[in-house]
Amino acid sequence: MPNQPEPVKWVLESRRLRLRQMRHDDLDVLCAIFSDPIVMRYFPAPWTRDEVQAAVECNLRRYQEDGFGLWMVVRKDKDVIGDCGLVRQELPTGSEIEVGYHFLPDAWGFGYATEAASRCLTHAFDVLKLPRVISLIRPENGPSRRVAERNGQTVAEEIEWQGLRHLVYALKREHWSARRRS
Repeated sequence: MPNQPEPVKWVLESRRLRLRQMRHDDLDVLCAIFSDPIVMRYFPAPWTRDEVQAAVECNLRRYQEDGFGLWMVVRKDKDVIGDCGLVRQELPTGSEIEVGYHFLPDAWGFGYATEAASRCLTHAFDVLKLPRVISLIRPENGPSRRVAERNGQTVAEEIEWQGLRHLVYALKREHWSARRRS
């Protein structure tokens, strides 16, 4: 029997985007993102295909263990443009849930990261009832800092994480709810 495409498991939807579970057949588009030196300029180095494959496997485990992870971001015109979702991170102060995102350069500047992250924050607070969500952002990463700030996250602290300086942007559920009411 020929290889059948993996079924689509849609998770979230926003005005212009749909988020679905990552699949093995997303490897090529994820490699295009994570092997790009421009996309990865705030990471220690671009990733190899094997590192991206390991990340896919890790993410599939996250769905089983946590019930969430990074989801593929698909424009409603069917183009996959990146990933965005919720990831458990182990920080020096304990376990936190991060909203994270990575997009193809062609998708930058259109507000997709802000829109996808906002939808993930709504899910985190309204469905998962998380008390707080963070974003780990390198201080020099202005575009990601602006996404966090547009979604109401503010700098809570600065830490050394994975050998690099990071700002911990945070948002508490009660602040998210107050923003939505105003």
